[in-house]
Amino acid sequence: MRRVVSEGTRPRLPWAPRLPAFQNNPQLALPLLDALKDDPSSYVRRSVANHLGDIAKDHPELAVGTARTWLQGAPAPREALVRHGLRFLIKRGDAAALDALGVGHAVALDVRAARVLPARARIGDKVRIEAELHNPTPQPQRVLADLKVHYVKAHGGTAPKVFKLQTLDIPPGATVAVGKTLSLQQMTTRTHYPGAHQVELVLNGRPQPLGQFQLS
Repeated sequence: MRRVVSEGTRPRLPWAPRLPAFQNNPQLALPLLDALKDDPSSYVRRSVANHLGDIAKDHPELAVGTARTWLQGAPAPREALVRHGLRFLIKRGDAAALDALGVGHAVALDVRAARVLPARARIGDKVRIEAELHNPTPQPQRVLADLKVHYVKAHGGTAPKVFKLQTLDIPPGATVAVGKTLSLQQMTTRTHYPGAHQVELVLNGRPQPLGQFQLS
């Protein structure tokens, strides 16, 4: 029933019609979400995070402001809830959302040993993308690392897809490896097409080219 309170007032619930009243005025549901943000059930908290994500798509400033309030003295589960709730804005590189999570600043990191293997692949294969992040400064650096792949579409153009990697606290002089294996199997949610796929590493919302793979 607690989950129904959050899920049933979601303005963009995927499997039901949109709720225009809550989409136009999400303030109606915020007191309910505030009461559930520290619910002992992760099932309920994930619904609250998804509801916050719905709000972020129509009212990003309200979502970020709510996130800032919730993050004050937040325990780890609530921090995770907020990160999930702001994922849409984070993938877009929204400066306010990144700042609310403490990763809105540019990083002074060296990107080393970038690899996209294999450089040529067939539909149905897998591609491994890796890089190393080195902190050359005398100060620790916090970085939100994502991976952006520019998938070739049927018309020959491309569309980016952002994959979450991790949030890292890199000590002075340290080097940390990041990476992801991509499946190139045809899916109901993604159709692969031949062509050159550009790959970028996104650090605190700022993209850096890593390379590409050719799909055939």
